[in-house]
Amino acid sequence: MVKRLMRGELIEEITARVLDGRFPPDTRINEVHLANELGVSRTPLREALIGLADRGLLVAAPGRGFLVAPFDPQEARRLYPLVAELEALALRWTSPLELASLPDALDRISDEIADTCDLPAADDRWHALLTSRCDNPHLLRMIEQTKPLLKRYETAYFGGRDRVAESVAEHREIAAALRAGDLPGASALLVRNWVKALAYLKGS
Repeated sequence: MVKRLMRGELIEEITARVLDGRFPPDTRINEVHLANELGVSRTPLREALIGLADRGLLVAAPGRGFLVAPFDPQEARRLYPLVAELEALALRWTSPLELASLPDALDRISDEIADTCDLPAADDRWHALLTSRCDNPHLLRMIEQTKPLLKRYETAYFGGRDRVAESVAEHREIAAALRAGDLPGASALLVRNWVKALAYLKGS
């Protein structure tokens, strides 16, 4: 029996398919096929698609339904600095007591990346942990909704042992700054970590 998905689960499922390439850029979402595959009616599926169009992951095309948003280098150039500033703000809005417990946990994830060279998934966990202690749910929601737009570009960014080593070193610098109580320094290093990614985008 097919599990019936709620709207939030539908959004997560469709987002995952866009991010891993099952729904490539510029392709049309076949609503009838997808509704049947997921075991849902067209109404909740369409609500989820509208929600993803509002977030920019899909495009509502008159007469064609919903398309996966195309790749746009200009969008990437806007998104990386935006996410950098949002995460740095979440870091600055985290209490010192909460920050004190972060560096060791962050370094454990960095060790995992260094050992496995599996950067994307562990990098997601690292950044999620870094901002997880911020008690501003509105800011965290903005980060959660914006980052999937950026993640589509990271297959062009993440890759190669050199980039893994560089990212691990940058993460360790941020953790070290937090351990030393240097929040402004950690925030500046975090912004640099994100913005430097633009140099690795193909065609940038």
